[in-house]
Amino acid sequence: MTSTAPAAATAARLQDLLHQAARPGGALDPAALAAWDDAEAFPDAAHRLLGAAGVPAHYVPRRHGGLLHGLDGLWSVLRVIARHDLTLAVAHGKTFLGAMPTWVAGTDRQAAALADAITTGAEVCWGLTERGHGSDLLASRLTARPHGRDWRLDGEKWLINNGTRARYACVLARTRDDGGPRGLSFFLLDKQTLPTGTCQTLPKEPTHGIRGADISGFTLRGAPAAGSCLIGPEGSGFEVALKSLQITRIFATALSLGAADHALPLALRFLAGRDLYGHRLADLPRVRRVLGDAAASILAAEAVAVFAGRAAQTLTGELGVISAVTKAFVPTTVQRALDQLGDLLGVRGFVTTVFEHGAFAKLDRDHRIVGIFDGSTAVNRHALAVSFPLLTRARRTGPRDITGVIEAARHGAHRPPLDPTRLALTGDGCSVVQALPRAADLAEGGGLPDIAHAARALAAESERLHEEIAACRTAAGVPPAAFDLVQRYEWCFAGAACLALWLYNTPPPDARWWQDALWVRACLATVLARLGLELPTGHDARDLLAAALLDAGPDADGLSLLFGTLSGTEES
Repeated sequence: MTSTAPAAATAARLQDLLHQAARPGGALDPAALAAWDDAEAFPDAAHRLLGAAGVPAHYVPRRHGGLLHGLDGLWSVLRVIARHDLTLAVAHGKTFLGAMPTWVAGTDRQAAALADAITTGAEVCWGLTERGHGSDLLASRLTARPHGRDWRLDGEKWLINNGTRARYACVLARTRDDGGPRGLSFFLLDKQTLPTGTCQTLPKEPTHGIRGADISGFTLRGAPAAGSCLIGPEGSGFEVALKSLQITRIFATALSLGAADHALPLALRFLAGRDLYGHRLADLPRVRRVLGDAAASILAAEAVAVFAGRAAQTLTGELGVISAVTKAFVPTTVQRALDQLGDLLGVRGFVTTVFEHGAFAKLDRDHRIVGIFDGSTAVNRHALAVSFPLLTRARRTGPRDITGVIEAARHGAHRPPLDPTRLALTGDGCSVVQALPRAADLAEGGGLPDIAHAARALAAESERLHEEIAACRTAAGVPPAAFDLVQRYEWCFAGAACLALWLYNTPPPDARWWQDALWVRACLATVLARLGLELPTGHDARDLLAAALLDAGPDADGLSLLFGTLSGTEES
């Protein structure tokens, strides 16, 4: 049995449970979801359903009594939830984010206490952002001042997911007046135990998407915090936040893939039943190209997210780069695919009374906020640009052991437990991109000319790109041109992840999208197109992917490069 077996089993059970709940009158009845969204109401019934299904135990590492072994398993559980409703997934998954600083830097006693609270139903929010500061954590103004052996907290945290509902709040506070990277600390507060008047919740903010989520905040006025509430050493808050984000940024991509899992069948049902200009819409060549490109983009995003989730266990020292690439690439790429599918649906995708209770319009609105979570796309691209000197040094060291790449690529591999305490601020480069020349050599012997062509082109592009990165000076600030290099690096990473997953797996005969290497050929065609590189001659694999999707129909097992496509998880 693989290390992801408990999460895979939960995801499979959860998929069945949520499918039942999506029937008329159920907690996830599409008509009910539309009504909740219209009323901006929190989906309480569905939220309770997840608790009863045991989802919270997957937010807690096994060493603390939970079921979390690897990030890819937890990611698969959140993806199943997001496949049904993004608002629900955003609201429920926030507890994992709020708990991360404790898993990263808390003592065993702190972690055990929080683990017990979460597994018995308590929710945790992450008090990072403040009004007027956004992603600039160093500008945080909420203060924590010593009070004997304890602390007193004053200030406001705003736009906090579950800021009102959550019992516990992991709060980033300024513990030195002069601030700076060593001027911030984390405190885990139990809001239920705070004296009256010291904690006041803020009103829920109306939002364009995830309308029913509790996006609010709280104000602290002399709120007492015992010394045991301090997470990690005093002054470690900024470092702990950056390490925590390496995990949460990858975790958040499950929201994007869940949205894509929901959107694609909607588009296929529409295309199958719509005629235009005397033809079935699905038979028009342009429609098939758009559909195939969108589907290939979704698969490329999945490849990046799956590889990154496993790399959290096998390439932990590289997660600073990998997490930034993943969080910038996946939501952006999925949103582009949603835009393409929206074009195919036309006006029927954006009205609420004509097609599927307006489900596409809702998921499209909900998904647009995913790119902002845990650092916006611009923030993550800036982080990668700042890492250019690191990438340059890593390239100069030459070829490296790629055992971690292979272990991250293989489905069903036995990987070590996720250990957040091993996260580092400075990384070791990015092995999977550095291994592109090796991947090209292996692809040459694979017997598929278009994959070999793509691998050689990617390896050459990677060499050119690293030379340009080495010439880019970021010491005095990140120049605009660096962001173009970053986006090219994201697509090289995507191509490298696709090749690694294809090279180091042997699929079972019934793995639909692996037949004739269809998924990887379509993905690599999209990667080459985005990089402006020449595509191999012959049939475009994206058109073949579109044809296979239409033949399979909207009710077939979902589009996924994983073998267990129904649940979006590996077979165990």
